[in-house]
Amino acid sequence: MRVNVIMPQLGESVAEGTILKWHKKVGDVIAKDEDILEVSTDKVDSEIPATAAGILVEILAADGVTIQVGKTIAVIETDVTEAQSAEKIKPLLIIGEPAPPLKETAPVVAYGAPESGVITVSRPHEAKAPSQTDARRFYSPLVRKIAADQGITDLELDRITGSGTDGRVTKGDLESYLAKRQIPAPSAVKVPTPIPVSTATPLIAGQGEEIVPMDVMRRKIAEHMVRSSHTAVHVTSVSEVDLKNVVIFRERHKAAFEAREGFKLTYTPIIIEAVVKALKEFPYVNSSVDGDNVILKHYINIGMAVALENGLIVPVIKGADGMNLLALCRAVNDLSTRARARKLNPDEVHGSTFSITNPGVFGNLFGSPIINQPNVAILGIGAIIKRPVVLEGDAIAVRPMMYVSLSYDHRIIDGALGGKFLQRVAHYLENFDPEISI
Repeated sequence: MRVNVIMPQLGESVAEGTILKWHKKVGDVIAKDEDILEVSTDKVDSEIPATAAGILVEILAADGVTIQVGKTIAVIETDVTEAQSAEKIKPLLIIGEPAPPLKETAPVVAYGAPESGVITVSRPHEAKAPSQTDARRFYSPLVRKIAADQGITDLELDRITGSGTDGRVTKGDLESYLAKRQIPAPSAVKVPTPIPVSTATPLIAGQGEEIVPMDVMRRKIAEHMVRSSHTAVHVTSVSEVDLKNVVIFRERHKAAFEAREGFKLTYTPIIIEAVVKALKEFPYVNSSVDGDNVILKHYINIGMAVALENGLIVPVIKGADGMNLLALCRAVNDLSTRARARKLNPDEVHGSTFSITNPGVFGNLFGSPIINQPNVAILGIGAIIKRPVVLEGDAIAVRPMMYVSLSYDHRIIDGALGGKFLQRVAHYLENFDPEISI
């Protein structure tokens, strides 16, 4: 039986993924759940496992090609005997790879034709002759698109040295070329080349400058953030929190906790617990907008931003409203650890109803984060700084203080609701019971 491997949805609102690398080739025997390729999106770079055991008989998308979610990218034959038959593994026309040359006596197998049927071409001259560009060199759709966007002509493209198979120009080759590209002076141009309409003007590095093309993750993050800024009406409120009780609790339990659990006790799960309590009281902050409708979520899934070397990813704690503090500690550690190791599953980076980001980990006092669509609010956690504060009765004491900021969608959350929610989060943190056990 043949089983299709499809491009999975590797994140909320993600419509496509770019294939970074195939770990297997046609004809390889694979086990179920064995990683067979790596895919990149704005949400996650993920290893994609085989959906069945068998032999990989078709690869339908090459490295560097961007494919829509839900499209078939490979086929696995689960019947090894059938797969090893010469009739089962056929020459493939792979998206993004050069088509096999026509031979005078060789049949041409058409992708999508019945297994028992073969379409033949009797003589090469009977088929449509390839264009001059196709005969000279093949370029993948991704390379073609980048070239068109940057105003690179076919003649200029042909002069780029390729590092891929059979000298094929890869996305990396093209990006390296663009970084060093210089437009010749008018006197040096022998053949005028018209500038295509609607093509972006290529960037030219000035003296002391370097052009660094965005990688897939950074480009997708940029698109997601721009879309959010164009969708939601962003407003940010800021509150100050006295974390005296929280710090006492952590200092009291951190050594025993780490010895027992094998990881550190951090402030993040405690803050998440306070957020969950506040969301239960203010359900409109735990919602999304669809046209003129507000969708209230009667469940709480917390997205927590995790910084990577080349970007940001937001794994999701599903069912956070049903977890106690220890369960939240374990979930935060597990997701953040696997996020940094790029071991998250696709369904672990979508489905959030509210998000939290922590600019304080880099020493920032507070930030004004952009809402993670389709959420309507996001909490920013600042650095915890000891400083003197004025208490009741005008007494002055040194306390561990933290700013928290809330960016919210003013279409459905006004300043009163946003401010009340933020103050409720602060209330739960300031009134945390340091005597509880964990």
